[in-house]
Parts: sequence; C-alpha cells; structure tokens
Amino acid sequence: MTPEYSEQDGVGVQDALQRLWTPHRLSYVQGAGKAHGDEPEGCPFCRVVALDDASGLIIARGAEVFAVLNLYPYNPGHLMVLPYRHVPDYTDLTTSETAEFAAFTQKAMRVVRHVAAPHGFNVGMNQGVVAGAGIAAHLHQHVVPRWGGDANFMPVIGQTKVLPQLLGETRHLLADGWKALG
Repeated sequence: MTPEYSEQDGVGVQDALQRLWTPHRLSYVQGAGKAHGDEPEGCPFCRVVALDDASGLIIARGAEVFAVLNLYPYNPGHLMVLPYRHVPDYTDLTTSETAEFAAFTQKAMRVVRHVAAPHGFNVGMNQGVVAGAGIAAHLHQHVVPRWGGDANFMPVIGQTKVLPQLLGETRHLLADGWKALG
C-alpha cells in the first residue's frame, strides 16, 4: 500500500517521480575544492599552455585557441576548446578568436569521429558559475563524445566513472588524429 503524504506531515506532496539521493555531490555543487581561476596566475587553463603538450594533455594548438583533454572527463575523448586569452565570456572573444574557436570545435568533432566513432556529441559551454562552469573565469567549450548506453548506474550509484583508456593514451590518439586530418 502506498503511504499517503501531506504537507502537514512536513514531507511534501507525493508525486510519480522516483528520487535518487546523491548527497556526496553536494560538496561539488557548493564548489568545495574547485579551482576557480579568477586571475590568470591561478587559472589552470592559463598554466597548462606553458607545459609541453603531453604533460598538459594538449591535443592541438592554434594561433589563438587550443584543444585540451578534460582532466575529469565525462566520457572517453572528452575535450575542451579554449582561447589562450583569459576571458570569461563568449562575447569577449575577438572576431578572429571566434572563427578559430568554431573551427577548432568542428575539427575536434571530426577527429573524435575518426578516432573513436561516437554515436553523437554534447557540445557546449557553461557561462558563469551559476550555469555550471567549474572555472568560469576562462571560457571553455566542452566536446563530449557520446555512445548509446554510455550513461549508466556506475557514476550515479557507484560513484565511479569507467574510462577504458588512460588520458595520456587518449591524448596521443587524438593528437595523431588531429595531425592526420590536416
């Protein structure tokens, strides 16, 4: 028998939705331990460009933007496209930065298709902390390859993300693919 709930009981009104409680994610949502990189000196994206490509997980460098693997990928091959300039908003890009930013995003998708044959992509940017940007001070666009069935219980319930390849190996494949596609 389904229990009857009422607002007087202090538990809310019953609905048809199932709930999955993930209290372990609260510290992430509240920003605990996040590097916000408000100033270029503290920004991991500004620091990574001084590293060699393998150490920085950089896939490709352009004149005004670069592509780098996400250090905490949602899926294998999850990369980001960023301007070298430390700017927080898409509207802050110059015309030439915008053009190269778009071209790098397109090429990133082509390279990932060539190397890993995903079924689709999530492509986008979170503008501002309230929109989910972990490092809101430095614009970055995510390119996340997706495969049928890639969202499962492991990260939600098991607090575990299953990645079939080390980041260095993924960077090597994508960097070689980037060069191969010209």
